[in-house]
Amino acid sequence: MNDIGGGCSAAEPYALRVLGDSMEPEFEEGNIIIVDPGTSATNESYVVIDYDNDTTLRQMIFEGEQKILRALHEDYPDVLIAGEYRVRGVVIQRSNGRRSSIKHYD
Repeated sequence: MNDIGGGCSAAEPYALRVLGDSMEPEFEEGNIIIVDPGTSATNESYVVIDYDNDTTLRQMIFEGEQKILRALHEDYPDVLIAGEYRVRGVVIQRSNGRRSSIKHYD
């Protein structure tokens, strides 16, 4: 993902461009996502997360005490969070550049 914002404060939403196919079909390569660092992740939230020396976009799943990072594309396995992680923010909006294709997430 590439940061297309600049100079944002840590609490302000920011934009990223999706790279790769791991979150298709919901997030296609080139989509712009708006990430809110002030929103807490809930079950099935789409998050930008630092884990295992990588920053990635995944769906966060809570199953009891377990936290799982899920790619939507079937070629990518689920990842059980077994160590420290940092949620950089929750996806609140997606667009592919056309006004009619904007989607908001709660």
